[in-house]
Amino acid sequence: MRFLVKNFLNGVLTIVPIILAVYVFVEVFAFLDGLLGKYVKPYLADAYIPRVGILCTIALITVLGWLSTQYVSGQFIRLLDRVLESIPFMKTVYSVLKDTIASFVGEKRSFKKVVLVEWPNTGMKCIGFITTEEVDTLFQSLEDYVAVYIPQTFQMAGVTVLVPRKNVEVVDVKPEEAMKFVLSGGMASPKNKGPST
Repeated sequence: MRFLVKNFLNGVLTIVPIILAVYVFVEVFAFLDGLLGKYVKPYLADAYIPRVGILCTIALITVLGWLSTQYVSGQFIRLLDRVLESIPFMKTVYSVLKDTIASFVGEKRSFKKVVLVEWPNTGMKCIGFITTEEVDTLFQSLEDYVAVYIPQTFQMAGVTVLVPRKNVEVVDVKPEEAMKFVLSGGMASPKNKGPST
């Protein structure tokens, strides 16, 4: 019985993460492929190559990205941006999606600064990420505060807290390592870079 349990747990630890990672990877690619693949396939018929839809999606996004930097097409895209931000409810959905994507990619990327924030009246500390240092644009009384996102373990949820700048300790840790550490409950800690003294 112990032999079966031991090997089952080994399977869970080694095989399940591989299966889940491959599954997520395949599902994401299938989604991206389906965006344009279903429109391209009828035209190509027998010449259709599986996963050509994802190439078309990448090409389309790249072309649209280039057009956004051109004068005439850029003006149109900025006009569309203003229209979406003026429609009730739509502006909330659009701005949240836009800011969320911008926080992960681009020059204004957030989650670059890993910080430690003390849990109130406990002496314990949480790992968080500074998402903005301009909180005073929301309320002027928050001039000396920063917004810190604190992710929760085993899920992509979290809380955003406003913390006095003086109570935030910036730490020299890569954002990817810090996020992995928190999401795994501390189990995926970074490997030691050298022998301890």
